[in-house]
Amino acid sequence: MNIELFIQRAEALHRQLADLYQTASVLPWIPPDLLPQAFKELYSNSKLIQLAAEELYRQNEELLKTQNLVETERQYYYDLFEFAPDGYLVTNAEGIVQEANLTAAKLLNTQKHILIDKSIINFICLEQRESFRNEINQLSQSDKTRELVVRLQHFSGESFDAALTVVAVRNQNGKITTLRWFLRHLNQPQQEDINSDNNENFLIENRPVDIYAKGENIPLNPFTIWYVRQGLVKLSTYCETGEEVLIGLAKRHMVFGANMTSLPIYQATALSDVELAPINFTEIAVTPKLSHTLLPKMKQRLQQTESFLAIAGRRRVEDRLHHLLELLKQEIGEAVAEGIRFSVRFTHEDIASACCTTRVTITRLMGKLQQQGLISFDAKKHLIIKRLGARG
Repeated sequence: MNIELFIQRAEALHRQLADLYQTASVLPWIPPDLLPQAFKELYSNSKLIQLAAEELYRQNEELLKTQNLVETERQYYYDLFEFAPDGYLVTNAEGIVQEANLTAAKLLNTQKHILIDKSIINFICLEQRESFRNEINQLSQSDKTRELVVRLQHFSGESFDAALTVVAVRNQNGKITTLRWFLRHLNQPQQEDINSDNNENFLIENRPVDIYAKGENIPLNPFTIWYVRQGLVKLSTYCETGEEVLIGLAKRHMVFGANMTSLPIYQATALSDVELAPINFTEIAVTPKLSHTLLPKMKQRLQQTESFLAIAGRRRVEDRLHHLLELLKQEIGEAVAEGIRFSVRFTHEDIASACCTTRVTITRLMGKLQQQGLISFDAKKHLIIKRLGARG
């Protein structure tokens, strides 16, 4: 029965009993002592029913509010899962896919329902599958989050470098019930915000602009984040031997700062004339719009660093150079008649530092690529990539 109809009928019954009780009490020909005790109890019980109905109605209203709140939260977290910028898979302990979001399906160039009940190993390149199985088996022995760099492949056979982060979910007995996987394309070109102009206006309004010439070192303050309005900044550190190591490039609309790294030595150098807007870290903490605008830019900066680290982890120097040139092509490349031209000049020493090798080795490999007609240089010594073959 509808709860509101039940309450209406209970109230109507109580009113009828109240009227009947009042009438019986005042009729002169009915002595008061003859009023049936049962009638009194009936009236009293009808009052209790009315109160119970009102309480039931109140509880039902609270239940509906809770249900609506739960449904809103469920939809919110479903949207976070479904439309997350990174791919997300949920598998069982053996790696069989149980859930997948749209980004994961897009990365693997397929549809969500096709991924379900497939083994995640099916998307790993053949030469890495054995080591990947070992990684899954080792999850049962550790509760630590594992981060892997692997070569994933589409159903179509095309492959790409990806960063995988996996965490195991266990039951009360310590047995793994599910594995949660985050997938990200390492060398995917970063897309500009469709509202980048509006974001830039918001970030630079009422802020001073600091200008640094090509080759200048940019001061790093732990309380300041630099926003790049124009130009390109090289971010580097130094290894134990005193050699510089390239760990990132901050281009237009990107951010960098000392508080975005835990490295004890961190250096920023202008690769071209640059315009920078300083943003105080305390301002970010108290301005939600500012933190919301900067968060994806910080993510972009950190993802780029991961890409450089993945390159440094490759065994063969030739592979490191190949993937570095591909990354630089996406980050700072511009289309010209001859191919893709780097917008700034990189020395062989710069490239060697990013590839964790010597300048002599890079000079030899670059000369080989030039002889093969894969690269060339313009009048300003800017590198032009004509064609680079695919590598695993």
